[in-house]
Amino acid sequence: MSLIRAAITSLGKFLPERVVTNKDLEKIMDTSDEWIVQRTGIRQRHFLDPGLGNSYMASRAATDCLTRAGVSPSEIDTIIVGTISADNPFPSTACIIQEMIGADNAWGFDLTAGCSGFLFALITGAQFIESGRYRKVLVVGSDMNSMYLNPEDRSTYVIFGDGAGAVLLEPSADPELGIIDFMSQIDGAGGQYLTVKAGGSKRPATFETVQNKEHFVQQDGRTVFKFAVKNMADVSVAIMKRNNIGSDDLDLFVPHQANLRIIEACAKRMKISPDIVIVNIDKYANTTCGTLPLALCDAEEQGRLKKGDRVIAAAFGAGFTWGSVYFRWAMDRDR
Repeated sequence: MSLIRAAITSLGKFLPERVVTNKDLEKIMDTSDEWIVQRTGIRQRHFLDPGLGNSYMASRAATDCLTRAGVSPSEIDTIIVGTISADNPFPSTACIIQEMIGADNAWGFDLTAGCSGFLFALITGAQFIESGRYRKVLVVGSDMNSMYLNPEDRSTYVIFGDGAGAVLLEPSADPELGIIDFMSQIDGAGGQYLTVKAGGSKRPATFETVQNKEHFVQQDGRTVFKFAVKNMADVSVAIMKRNNIGSDDLDLFVPHQANLRIIEACAKRMKISPDIVIVNIDKYANTTCGTLPLALCDAEEQGRLKKGDRVIAAAFGAGFTWGSVYFRWAMDRDR
């Protein structure tokens, strides 16, 4: 049997209209534009209006992706959504998207892996294509992080934003192009360092949990920084070695956009030029599961991707979770 590779054949994105700058945050908390930029590289973020829900962004990114591809929603076989901010505990975001975009023939599910959710969903979607069972898999990364932010905690409030991205996976017409390799790992011992303590089955919402602000994200920034740099870089270097890719052979590195200092430190450990690293954290902040598809979409729109390019994407998230995927770009610039 000939090898079937999964290739990204279209991209889409959605960002809420409301833009919150660092100057805006200066008015509501003890912070400054200089402090935020120096420590994170972030200058602004998008926040979704309350009441719309994560599925609002996810469905629009999905529609944008399919419209660019000229693909009807009825052609989609599977929908996989990487997210940590579903509208409800159930039904899944995938089910809501399926109904909203009219993908009547698709089945699907949500995948939760912190900020690595989209990466894990992409890897999973690729397996469905490679099996030969499916020909069109829609992978979405979308999060409304503003729902988890405590305006009294400047260490977390300034970091996150809302946004969504989507990619379409199809069998590659060229076996040399598409998703070639991946590595992914988890370490549950790191769960305590980045978490939302309440709102699940162990600590459901009570007056006490709300009063204690346990429904907001909490993190040990120093520990997360250390593990993110090491693990994202190490897994990316490992996948480069396994595929005989030198630092000069790589055309684009797409890192999770959590912190500019993490991105720069990771690139340094990988010994790659900053010129091949896509960075948009200054515009969007950390959109968790949205960072990788948004970065890919921006890179493609900026003309930084051409057919055959060697690309590595890497992510790190709560859990701890992390991973890296290597692919050869399959889309034509003038499609």
